[in-house]
Amino acid sequence: MTDLVERLVPDELWVLFRRVVPPTEVIRPQGGGRRRAGDREALAAIIFVATSGCTWRQLPPVFGPSWQTVYRRFAQWSRARVWARLHRVILDELGAHGKLDWSRCAIDSVSLRANKRGPLTGPNPTDRGKPGSKIHLITDRNGLPLSLGISGANMHDSLGLEPLVRGIPPIRSRRGPRRRRPGKLHGDKGYDYDHLRRWLRKRGIRHRIARRGIESSQRLGRHRWVVERTVSWLAGCRRLHRRYERKAEHFLVFVGIAAALICHRRLATRFKA
Repeated sequence: MTDLVERLVPDELWVLFRRVVPPTEVIRPQGGGRRRAGDREALAAIIFVATSGCTWRQLPPVFGPSWQTVYRRFAQWSRARVWARLHRVILDELGAHGKLDWSRCAIDSVSLRANKRGPLTGPNPTDRGKPGSKIHLITDRNGLPLSLGISGANMHDSLGLEPLVRGIPPIRSRRGPRRRRPGKLHGDKGYDYDHLRRWLRKRGIRHRIARRGIESSQRLGRHRWVVERTVSWLAGCRRLHRRYERKAEHFLVFVGIAAALICHRRLATRFKA
């Protein structure tokens, strides 16, 4: 195994990944033939595509399996929802060790250009109407992504609030039952609607949403900067600088991979402590 594979998939991440990847029946070749490429090498190659932004065909041979094999493994694991399960497992580990702060969460979105038209794309109002998609997210007080979603760039931010809050999975706590509701949710003027405030109150979630024409979103900056920082962390996965995937589910997968890597970096600090 190369140093690059070990760096991209450290032992701690590999252990968590093995908990969520479906078992594969390995058929030993008889009379020749190639052995099945290792899952760890394939995972490292997928993470390399996500973080470097290269195309599948540009994968360097150092990983071992061909780019076709890596892409097939990526598609297979995507259909099995491995990436969402990996994110959930990492969140569980963070919650169990008290690394999640539910007291003040934040919601935001970011738009990016779509190179290819496909599902969940639309004219971007901030980019001269060019085709684009939007990433929606909720983070905890530390900026760790709890819930993610994608839409066309022309979808209003307010329409993403309810699905995102519902999409927060029940996450383990250091003590007590699993948790899935923020103590308080911060949002900018894009979420300034009374029905959203009522919806949050009904679920026992306090809100702090800037009001259009009354107050500046900048007043919330001291609390909302964490989610804006997380948006920049997502951009650390260069595959998310633009949407290259025609399939919406594959684009969402890369968003999930980026979120899992962000959360795992925080978890890795516990292993080193």
